[in-house]
Amino acid sequence: MEQIVEYFRNIPSTHRSIILAGGIALFWIIESAVPLFNFKYNKIKHAGVNIFFTLTTVVINFVLAFLLLRASQWAVDTHFGILQWLPQMPLWLFAVVGLLLLDLIGAWLVHWAEHKVKWMWRFHLVHHTDTYVDTTSANRHHPGESVFRFVFTTAGVVLAGAPMWLVFMYQSISVLLSQFNHANIVIPKWLDSAMSWVLVSPDMHKVHHHYVQPYTDSNYGNIFSVWDRLFGTFMTIDRDKLIYGIDTHMKPEENANLGNLLKIPFQKYRPPVGAKFNEEKVEN
Repeated sequence: MEQIVEYFRNIPSTHRSIILAGGIALFWIIESAVPLFNFKYNKIKHAGVNIFFTLTTVVINFVLAFLLLRASQWAVDTHFGILQWLPQMPLWLFAVVGLLLLDLIGAWLVHWAEHKVKWMWRFHLVHHTDTYVDTTSANRHHPGESVFRFVFTTAGVVLAGAPMWLVFMYQSISVLLSQFNHANIVIPKWLDSAMSWVLVSPDMHKVHHHYVQPYTDSNYGNIFSVWDRLFGTFMTIDRDKLIYGIDTHMKPEENANLGNLLKIPFQKYRPPVGAKFNEEKVEN
């Protein structure tokens, strides 16, 4: 465990980039081998839009990274935060508790807020407009959303009292798990169900991308499934009933045009209508 901690304490920026790009490449290949849906879409064009948003997220996180570093260092130096107040524990347990706390505040809580606070939803809506969810969809976040997600992550670091090695570990796992549970892959149902008792599995997260409420407002987790089960936001739906997207933006000119996606948060608000959408977009 000490070697793992030492690795994340000194993880090179190139390694973090490899984790991001390598994860996308890996799941991209797996999607081609065992797809959940045989989408009728231009995979390269679709990826281009989503990778644009991935790059804007990377740039924003890079520019603001010094705030995260200072927040972590302040919490450790002043012994502030839950991890700093707990009694001494084995290093592995310290890491697990820390990951749970960071996942709760930096992922589940901000995600829940994005669905409950109208101005936040306007930005998060860009993520939900994707009608062809695959591994590139994981980082399809409007630049504005990337900013307030960073704020919640920083708050999570302070409240958890997380040292920077733990933050780097959390971010690395979070990236890979998000790419995994967005990937257009099929795994045995029994395995997915078993996995969802601990981690956010592909089937579990795909429910969140179903185009109508209440499914859209469920399964907010990113790494651990425990928070959705604990707070009553866990839901399931049969794979063959999934329709991706959001019922207010089902037209390609709304959900696949980069210029429009950037403007969505500033357009007239359209509440979810829950209307039936019958267009056939996958061939099974």
